[in-house]
Amino acid sequence: MDVFYLHNPETQLSEIPRDEFRRRILAAFAFLESAVSAGKIGAYGLATWNAFRDEPKSAGYVSLAAMEEIAREAGGKDHHFRFVQLPLNLAMPEALLRPNQVVEGKTMAMVQAARPLGITLMTSAALLQGQLTQNLPRYIGAVLGLKTDSANALQFARSVPGVTTALAGMSHVEHVRANLDVVTVEPAPRDQFLKLFEPKR
Repeated sequence: MDVFYLHNPETQLSEIPRDEFRRRILAAFAFLESAVSAGKIGAYGLATWNAFRDEPKSAGYVSLAAMEEIAREAGGKDHHFRFVQLPLNLAMPEALLRPNQVVEGKTMAMVQAARPLGITLMTSAALLQGQLTQNLPRYIGAVLGLKTDSANALQFARSVPGVTTALAGMSHVEHVRANLDVVTVEPAPRDQFLKLFEPKR
C-alpha cells in the first residue's frame, strides 16, 4: 500500500492559530481522500516530530483524536487516515510513557490511543541518528539480550506494544547487514520488555 505523509504539520502552529491549522488539515485530508479515490495512493498519515509527544499545553501539541475526527469529516467513517510516524526510541520514549492523548474520555499514551482510532504507528529515529549505537546502560543489553547497543536499541523500538515498524537510517552496507540481523530475532515479548522499566538495584 502506498502511504502519503503530511510532514511535520505541527511546525505551522508557531505561526498560525489552531482554528486555521484545523482548516488546513481538513483541506489537506480532503485532497488526500480524493487522491485515494483516484487510485493515486492507498492511504495517508502524519509524519511528525513533536506533535504527538509533547505535553497538551505545548504550542506544537496535536491530539490524535482530533486528527481522526477531521479525517471523518473529510472522508466519512471509512476515511483513509491510517498512519502516524513519530520518534520513539530509548532516548525519546514519550509516545510510550507520556499520557497526553484523550480517546473516548480516557487519558492515555500515544501507543494506546492509536489502536481504538484505527491508526497504525511507525517509529522514526529508532537509533536517533546513530546516538543510540553505543554507550547504552548495561541493563538494557542484559534485558533485551542482543549483542550490540545498536541491535538492542532497534529491538527496543520494534518491541514497543502497538508499534508495527521501526525505521532506522542506514548510510553504509555494514549498517544494513547489522540491522538485518535484528530482523531474524522476534520482538521482545511483553514480560521481557516490561523488565526494562523495573527499578534498578
